[in-house]
Amino acid sequence: MDTKKPENIDEYIGTLPNDVQEILEKVRATIQKAAPEAKEKISYSMPAFEQNGIVVYFAAFKNHIGLYALPSGHEAFKEELSKYKSGKGSVQFPLDQPMPYDLITKIVKFRVKENLEKAKKK
Repeated sequence: MDTKKPENIDEYIGTLPNDVQEILEKVRATIQKAAPEAKEKISYSMPAFEQNGIVVYFAAFKNHIGLYALPSGHEAFKEELSKYKSGKGSVQFPLDQPMPYDLITKIVKFRVKENLEKAKKK
């Protein structure tokens, strides 16, 4: 495994198997479409999107794609996410099941709105 930290999302995705690259590119495009103003970055060695703070992180693992929408993003979609393995601020979408792109869109839009509201209060 390459221990060099990726400098951007293209580099991150480029290190993965082709089938996983395809899924991650779709996840990335889904996030871009849901948060067109968000900027891509690598944070904690993971792809992330930022707009008034981090919107979401995502990452590939051996058997799943992890989506990290911080606790609030997961709390808001607790019911829809209940069929997936999840932690306080993370959810695992198994690679052997269809990716829930519509759900990812909803979560991202929620987080963009939440970050915007927080930014207005500052």
